[in-house]
Amino acid sequence: MLSLMSEPTETRRERAARRAGEFPPAPEPLPRPVLDSHTHLDITVSEAGVPGGGPSDDPVATAITVAAEVGVDRLVQVGVDVASSRWGADVADRYPAVLATVALHPNEAPRLADLDEALREIESLAARDRVRGIGETGMDFFRTGDEGRAAQETSFRAHIAIAKRHDKALVIHDRDAHADVLRILDDEGAPDTVVLHCFSGDAEFARECVRRGYLLSFAGTVTFGSAAALRAAAALTPLDQILVETDAPYLTPIPHRGRPNASYLIPLTVRFLAATTGSDLDELCAAISATGDRAFGPW
Repeated sequence: MLSLMSEPTETRRERAARRAGEFPPAPEPLPRPVLDSHTHLDITVSEAGVPGGGPSDDPVATAITVAAEVGVDRLVQVGVDVASSRWGADVADRYPAVLATVALHPNEAPRLADLDEALREIESLAARDRVRGIGETGMDFFRTGDEGRAAQETSFRAHIAIAKRHDKALVIHDRDAHADVLRILDDEGAPDTVVLHCFSGDAEFARECVRRGYLLSFAGTVTFGSAAALRAAAALTPLDQILVETDAPYLTPIPHRGRPNASYLIPLTVRFLAATTGSDLDELCAAISATGDRAFGPW
C-alpha cells in the first residue's frame, strides 16, 4: 500500500477523532457513471478514515470501490504541495480509476523558503503521463493577506506556464479573488483547458468564465441554503462546461453538511444540479462524464 502523507498535525488528529466513523450513508446510484473532478484522498484518509467506517488494508482502493458502487467511476486526485503532488502522481500510476494533478496551493506559495525549487519539482511531476492537470493553483485573498499576494501571483503565473508547456488542464483555486484570477489569465494567456475548482462566483463571474470557455466545477456548496448566487451561476452554465467535485473531505453536500465528504457522495450534488439547471439527470451525467474526459483525457 502506498504510504499516506505526512503524520497529521495535532489539529488534524483532533479533527480525525471527531470525524472518524461519521461518513454518511451511500446515496442512490446515478443512472450513468460520472467522475469526481477534485478530491484529496490523502487528506480524507488521514483526517476522516475510510467510507464504511471499518479498517482497510488499502484505504485508497476502498474509497475507489465505494464510489464506483454509486456510479462515480473516476477520480482526480489533487496536489497542494510537493509532497502531496508526488503522492498523487504515484497513486494515479497504481490505480486505473485515478488521475492526478500537481501544484502548490496558493496559500502554500508564500510560506515556501524556496518557491523556485518547489516549482521545479512540480514541473518535473507534470511530465508524468497520468498527471493530467496543474492545480490547485490560483489566488486566495481569504486566507492570505496583502503580504503574501505577490508570492501567490508569481506562483500562479508559473503554474499557468507549466500547464501550457505540458498541455495539461489548469485547475484553479479562487477564493475572493475573481477579478485578479481573470486578470492574470488574460495577461498570461490561458491554457486550452481551465477548470474553476469549487466554483464560488455569482452569475456575472460565471458568464465571464463561460465566455472564455472555462469549465466550472461545482462542489457540495451549491446545495447550501445560503448559496443562491452559486445556483444562479450553475443555471446559466452550459452542460458541456459543468464538472462536479467533492473537494473531499470538505464541503459535504446537504443533507450531510458537517460530516466528512468522499467521492461516493457525488450523486447528491449531481441530482441537486439537475434540479437547479432543469436538466434531465441522465443527460447531465453524460455531459459531466464527457467533459471530464475532454478535460483530463482518457483514464
